[in-house]
Amino acid sequence: MNWPLKIQGRLLTETEVNEIRILLGVNPSWNRSRLSRELCELWDWRRPDGQLKDMACRELLRKLESRFLIKLPPRQRPGPGQAPVIETVAIDKKPISCKLSKLKPIKVIDARSTVEYEKAFSYLIKKYHYLSYSRPVGQNMKYLILGPNDRFLGCLLFGAAAWKSADRDQWIGWSIANREKNLGSICNNTRFLILPWIDVFNLASYALGACLRRLSKDWRHRYGTDIVLVETFVDTTRYIGTCYKAANWQKIGKTKGRSRQDRNRKLKVPIKNIWVFPLERDFRDLLQSES
Repeated sequence: MNWPLKIQGRLLTETEVNEIRILLGVNPSWNRSRLSRELCELWDWRRPDGQLKDMACRELLRKLESRFLIKLPPRQRPGPGQAPVIETVAIDKKPISCKLSKLKPIKVIDARSTVEYEKAFSYLIKKYHYLSYSRPVGQNMKYLILGPNDRFLGCLLFGAAAWKSADRDQWIGWSIANREKNLGSICNNTRFLILPWIDVFNLASYALGACLRRLSKDWRHRYGTDIVLVETFVDTTRYIGTCYKAANWQKIGKTKGRSRQDRNRKLKVPIKNIWVFPLERDFRDLLQSES
């Protein structure tokens, strides 16, 4: 084993892994959540807003276990990347086919604003998005698209940016060190859904634009950090990215056809077009910053 290990953006020493083993040994009643909170306190591992980096720590623990360096207690509920238990939600499926102007007012809201909205968000993505839904890893924002009388029209999910993307990284022009330091200033539109019975020209690009106008402020309010660039990967076997183009996103390249979990470069997934949207004019300076 070559120490230190770089996991979740943190350099992990052999001494710190031994600390985890000791905590597990002397506290057999702790669950994974308790262990991650205690480790964050021990290491003073916090987000810029002062909150513990609990989700990042849980993912770090999971990756250590996958390398057989520790043995975690059994999960008590689905973890990041696993399918959560989702309640069925009553949905109005009456078809809508009209001009965008006839459908307004349309609004994009934070799905976490109420418990019922968040349940609806999870159900809609799980039921109607071709990639389904798993518990998001790390920082994320969930949005619902609502029409008149708060009728559900669709959803958007933003989460962590891809750790590496050759065409994106070349387009930004940052170094490996800059990427590792500033990757948190990019987020990824990982899910975008317009419900299948909604046929309204330009609705997708309109909702996408409305969402991007509030995304940076919402992210700062929730996590205390700024987002300066948004990315998304569009499966070329299914879509051509029309709504992103209409919303003034820029196509900058393609993926290599490997997944996030492809450590051995053997997993093959569809090639995807990379689209980006800067939220700040000086995004390159910010992403290339050493400070």
